[in-house]
Amino acid sequence: MRAKPAVLERSEGRRREDGRDEEYPFRRRPGERLRKDAWQLLSLPLLLFIAIPVLAIFARLSPADFLTGLRQEETLKAVQLSLVTSLCTVLLTLLFGTPVAYLLYRPRSILSRILDTLIDLPTVLPPAVAGVALLMAFGRGGLLGGAFSALGLQIPFTTAAVILAQTFIAAPLYVKSAALGFAAVDCELKKAAALDGANRWQVFRYILLPLAWMPMFSGSILTWARALGEFGATILFAGNFPGRTQTMPLAIYIGFEIDLKAALTLSAVLICVSFGVLALVKWILQERLAEPSREETD
Repeated sequence: MRAKPAVLERSEGRRREDGRDEEYPFRRRPGERLRKDAWQLLSLPLLLFIAIPVLAIFARLSPADFLTGLRQEETLKAVQLSLVTSLCTVLLTLLFGTPVAYLLYRPRSILSRILDTLIDLPTVLPPAVAGVALLMAFGRGGLLGGAFSALGLQIPFTTAAVILAQTFIAAPLYVKSAALGFAAVDCELKKAAALDGANRWQVFRYILLPLAWMPMFSGSILTWARALGEFGATILFAGNFPGRTQTMPLAIYIGFEIDLKAALTLSAVLICVSFGVLALVKWILQERLAEPSREETD
């Protein structure tokens, strides 16, 4: 009989305190640790390049300066306006973006693919181009500007313009996330509901929404965070008027010329909010991915 390798002899018959077999890791090859260390060193420059500028803001800003800058009237107005407009953007996106996501989650024709590409377009356009496009559409001399002027409405350089600019840039994030959530729902459930006599609205209300709420929620959070940080389209389409159109990114831009502490304070606020939002969304996605494995284990 062929003798067993020493590793197998040591692994057999050994049990841990919980009764399961003891697992021995395989011995690493001589150059494996060196290659792993090399990959870690190669990843270090980019990680430091991203981390150092972020940490530099907090290193320059003391807690006392942060509290002082947060109490300034201009800072409070910018924070308040940003929160109000970004929340309005999320509400508008939920109201008008959900039907679009439902329309696009099963592309069946060339037209639907063209519409899907159109929805993705604002996410890759330079924000300055988005601002110019909004002006050409809703400005006084724009395509729809004359109709709004006849009704006594002026959109550019108002708070409404801020909301429109944020919606134009941030809404596609929700639409794509919701569409992916709808597409992930098992088709057999929808077919079974249809066989039981459910119409499209009932299928959407009682099957799609309960099963796709997590991607919809994460998409709305990403939309809110993107709207909160919108700058380029806003400054071109809405201007930079304190208390009316000056959101936090615009106040940071002006703060470099007037008050650096206020700019640093708002930058720290946006960094904390953005990091928290990303961490929340990643946690939600991780929990969603972990659910099938838990069910298989049970």
